[in-house]
Amino acid sequence: MDGRLLAQAREEKEDIRRRAVQTDRQRHEQAYARVPELRRLDEQIAALVPQAAASALGGGRPLDQLRRESLDLQARRAELLVENGWPFDWLDGAWDCPKCRDTGYVEGRMCPCLKKLYDKAQARDLSALLKLGSESFGTFDLGLYDDRPDPASGVAPRAQMETVFGICYDYALDFGRRRENYLFRGGTGLGKTFLSACIAREVARQGFSVVYETAVAALEAFESQRFSRDEEAAAQADGQVRRMCECDLLILDDLGTEMVTEFSRSALYTLINSRLLGRKKTVISTNLTAAQTAKRYTPQIVSRLEGEFQVLSFAGSDIRALKKERGLD
Repeated sequence: MDGRLLAQAREEKEDIRRRAVQTDRQRHEQAYARVPELRRLDEQIAALVPQAAASALGGGRPLDQLRRESLDLQARRAELLVENGWPFDWLDGAWDCPKCRDTGYVEGRMCPCLKKLYDKAQARDLSALLKLGSESFGTFDLGLYDDRPDPASGVAPRAQMETVFGICYDYALDFGRRRENYLFRGGTGLGKTFLSACIAREVARQGFSVVYETAVAALEAFESQRFSRDEEAAAQADGQVRRMCECDLLILDDLGTEMVTEFSRSALYTLINSRLLGRKKTVISTNLTAAQTAKRYTPQIVSRLEGEFQVLSFAGSDIRALKKERGLD
């Protein structure tokens, strides 16, 4: 899991717990003011707890006797609550999640309620990065690709993209058992970013940590981490770099649009190689051809891309231009 997003989820859960504690306190004050006997009953019930502990250690009154007394007091308490128009368990805590009492954990394990908050935080984070919001496998339209065979390859773009779509879909749905890294290659507007986003959303929905970043922003983070004189900016960049290196799935979009320098090449190699060594999965998209990639990057980077990534070639015409032409935007 992404530590930053988990921290956000924990903070949100703590806010929920604080509100629950405040509500519970107000309920007790209201109930005690109207029915003073409820305070006496709660004090009597609380007094039995240390007696039960002593009994379990072999001292004091018998445990069965204490249990019966506690049940009688609780029954009287519930009766008074109902008589005064409250639910019988109105003073048992105003928890949003009774299972963990809004702590987020049950017996040292994450409660589903905290996991749900984490998933929401990750969804918000991805939505902010993707900026589109409608990317899903269900909305991917193969009808936008030509079904006539390409003269050069003899394969229709639609047939090729149907294969690409199927690979991406299977990869996302079975992410936990997959080991592949993918390089999406093809011209502008062929659906690389869209399918990357589809994968990101589905993998995140399953609870895996996902970082979606453009190559420009990713390498800028490395640069800021290394060279920024602003301590806060450097610390923020360091956290971003660590997330990119450690997340379950990194999607690096638009490789080739960044400014190429000796440092950027070194940073890119570090990012790709560290993830490969850590057996973390990566999807990279680029408009560059194989020849352009070889010319732009070092042999070490090219070797990693060619040897460790499966290439998916995107075909067709610019979808964005086609949608605009058909008035589909």
